[in-house]
Amino acid sequence: MSTREFTAILGQSEGWWIGWAEQVPGVNCQERTKEKLLQTLRVTLREALEDAPFGDDPAVGAGYERVRLYV
Repeated sequence: MSTREFTAILGQSEGWWIGWAEQVPGVNCQERTKEKLLQTLRVTLREALEDAPFGDDPAVGAGYERVRLYV
């Protein structure tokens, strides 16, 4: 499996580190330390990418197809 690069946005709020993957909506986490946040973001991002639906989707519309792109 090749390595892909994503951007994480990190910050602190009320004693918590919060962050999200900029390119993947829904991948957001919070932890007490920056190191733990980065670890949790990596796991959550990996799971989100593995679990992403792929196949027939009526939202795509007639005349269009979904094709896997590997980067």
